[in-house]
Amino acid sequence: MTLPHPTAGEVKLVGSPMRLSETPVNYAGAPPLLGQHTEQVLRDLLHYSPDKIANLQAAGIISQHD
Repeated sequence: MTLPHPTAGEVKLVGSPMRLSETPVNYAGAPPLLGQHTEQVLRDLLHYSPDKIANLQAAGIISQHD
């Protein structure tokens, strides 16, 4: 199976081995880009403040994704 990827074009993925009659597998999209969810994880799971995240970006520890 292939899915569209924002930077790699069409990417091949391994299909799920699960075959459920009432709930078929839904492939929502291609894998995320490297670091795509870093800010969300820092904010929502680790409760980092916007200032702390901005400091990490300014120091080059994490990159900023749109």
